[in-house]
Amino acid sequence: MKYTLTSLCLFLSFYLYAQGNMQVSGKLIDKATQTPLEFATVSLISNDPDVSPQGGVTDLDGNYLFTVTPGTYTVKWEFISFKPLTRTNVSITENIDFGILALEQDVDQLDAAIVVAEKTTVDLRLDKKIYNIGKDLTVRGGTVSDVLDNVPSVSVDVEGNVALRGNNSVRILIDGRPSALVGINGAEALRQIPSEAIERVEVITSPSARYDAEGTAGIINIILRKNRIQGFNGSINLNGGYPERYGASVNLNYRTNKWNLFTNTGYRYRTSPGNASSETQFLFPDGVQTTDNVFINEQRDFDRLGRNYFTSFGAEYFINDNSSIVGNIVYRLDNDDDVTTNDIQRFDENMNLNERTIREEQEAEDETDLQFSLDYQNDLDENGQKLIATAQFSTSVEDQQANILETETTTNTINDVERTLEQEDETEGLIQIDWEKPVGENIQYEAGYRGNYRDITNSFFLEERQVFPNGPLVPDAGLNNTFQYEEFVNAVYGQYGQKFGEFSFLAGLRFEQTNIAIDQETTDVTDKKDYSSFFPTVNLGYELQEGENFTLGFNRRVRRPRGRSLNPFPSRSSEASIFQGNIDLNPTFSNQLDLGYLRRWEKLTLSTSIYFNRSTDNVETIQEQTGQVTDNGDQVIRRTPVNLSTEERLGYELTLTYNPFKWWTINSDLNVFRVETDGEFQSQNFDFVNTTYFVRLNQKFELPEEIDFQARINYRGASENAQGSQNGIATINLAASKDILQGQGSLTFNVSDLLNARRRESTTVTPNFISDSAFQYRERQFTMAFVYTFNQRKKENQERGGDEEEYEFEG
Repeated sequence: MKYTLTSLCLFLSFYLYAQGNMQVSGKLIDKATQTPLEFATVSLISNDPDVSPQGGVTDLDGNYLFTVTPGTYTVKWEFISFKPLTRTNVSITENIDFGILALEQDVDQLDAAIVVAEKTTVDLRLDKKIYNIGKDLTVRGGTVSDVLDNVPSVSVDVEGNVALRGNNSVRILIDGRPSALVGINGAEALRQIPSEAIERVEVITSPSARYDAEGTAGIINIILRKNRIQGFNGSINLNGGYPERYGASVNLNYRTNKWNLFTNTGYRYRTSPGNASSETQFLFPDGVQTTDNVFINEQRDFDRLGRNYFTSFGAEYFINDNSSIVGNIVYRLDNDDDVTTNDIQRFDENMNLNERTIREEQEAEDETDLQFSLDYQNDLDENGQKLIATAQFSTSVEDQQANILETETTTNTINDVERTLEQEDETEGLIQIDWEKPVGENIQYEAGYRGNYRDITNSFFLEERQVFPNGPLVPDAGLNNTFQYEEFVNAVYGQYGQKFGEFSFLAGLRFEQTNIAIDQETTDVTDKKDYSSFFPTVNLGYELQEGENFTLGFNRRVRRPRGRSLNPFPSRSSEASIFQGNIDLNPTFSNQLDLGYLRRWEKLTLSTSIYFNRSTDNVETIQEQTGQVTDNGDQVIRRTPVNLSTEERLGYELTLTYNPFKWWTINSDLNVFRVETDGEFQSQNFDFVNTTYFVRLNQKFELPEEIDFQARINYRGASENAQGSQNGIATINLAASKDILQGQGSLTFNVSDLLNARRRESTTVTPNFISDSAFQYRERQFTMAFVYTFNQRKKENQERGGDEEEYEFEG
């Protein structure tokens, strides 16, 4: 193989020489930070006026390689806001390698760079989509959940659950790894992290073997803000709005030659009113009417008050020119006081009112998350060989206490008093080692290990009054329990990438060994699951011409049940409608193919994909009657997840970024997918076929007087499943921003859900009941945000995308 490659290189060199062209190569880096300069310009101006200028741009790693005709040139290396480097009278009569050249920042040109270097919100690449937060006005003063709802390929439902291409089995990482910031309740935790702490979001739909195999849909990687600008710099963010909400945060950074210190710290106070309703009719298919309450109408109102404190502090020490170490501490404290009021009306078969009750739940919830991480990187040689090691430890504690009071309105008597106490603790440890070794310009090896340990303990205690009016609260021995989930995943991987002219490939294999132990201490029920699996990945790329590429990816992934899906304790905010986890869930394995096409024009970038995903032991949430009846005579309906089906998902995705004029930017994406499932549960057939879509249109206008205006429209199409249907949902967000204080500050006003229409409306049909329901987690919001920056260089994060690591063969 070695001799074959050598012969091939000699042949290509001879061929190029015979054609009269010479290779020009090298690499450009930032002199201050030693990081690559991507998309920098290399120009060669011939001394012969009859010869046209020649040159090219650097790739994601700062490298460049192109051919020129022999001659004498003035060579110029340029990058926005950096001082250009020029060499005159350079004679090129043979292949020439200029080596590594470092450009120095030009402070005098910084103001111009801020204007010129601003990028569109969405950056489309072969291996991922990168969404830059700094340009999105509609999420200022918002949360990570708001940010994700504007990311191509990603959707967030009304309950905050995140899906990628319509599939909610998605792995969410923080800075490239699992994090305590995602918390015990992922959907709720993402609503607590301020959007100001996020620099960008990466969407990876065909991950290589380097990445964790968790998440059958793919990976969403959230990158926290930090930069490496010399000196002291940062920003201050203030926001307030209606329903009552306000917050403040600071992003600070101090950089010397040896140290880089950074922090993101913020406090948020918010109210989030919401509502839900349902109308249920019981059918009694066997002809025996078991209750007088045939129709039940329920109206539920949520009054939520949340207080959240978030801080991340990090320090990076540059040991020498080739190695550095980063330590980071993240702390999040969340305190919620929520009141849920249920107005329940019960009717007989002739719609005569039998009873009306008001059920009020007052819940206090405290959650604390703490995470420590340490990262070490060593550039082992000048050829790009690199060793990266990471250690991380995190802990989360969540305490909930709820008092429930139910009153019968016609007689004004109390008929139910309950108190629940729930505590959930999670501890997680991670060790990861990655090694990279490029061989020449076109070959790269990678290998690594990850060990990940999780321990989740949930204790549930319920006591209720059984003797009225003044009887004591008595523990419910049938429901009280302590549930412990322990998971240990060991993983090793290796992959090989190579580029042959316009064709490149990256092939890898990941092996994961999973050990799970489940223990219900009170009921003395235990279970253990051990399974191993190989996860092959192949990613191919072909460049038709500059700015036009095809990609083909295959990967095998897994979805491990955890958290709420396994928790056997039923929710108690409604006696007759509960959610209950299933500790017997097995993992879901999937195989996925993704064919992508990317084309860049001067003003338009198009990315499109056709994808297919087949999953076995797919988890679906079903609704069923439990056979239980409440004290009020209501049939108890339970929602619970089960390994229901084999699922096949075929989809098409289109993402566009268009700049018709300098002052007008359009981002749009469309996902259409067909889902077919084949499954049966308890003698009931759950086969179904459903085709649905979601579409997003985002437009930004630069108006006179330094005013920016942004409009975002989301539409999620109607869908069906084996037990019912869901209506489409349309959401409109508007925002306007104006620069003040000579460009160092800005004021932004935004309206979230302008039409107050972000509401899930669904119908469920089973042999035993029919139910129409609606749910709105959060009502329309108005927010005003003020941002003040000092000593900032927008180019650092907006043009280069921050300190991200790019891999030539990734994806």
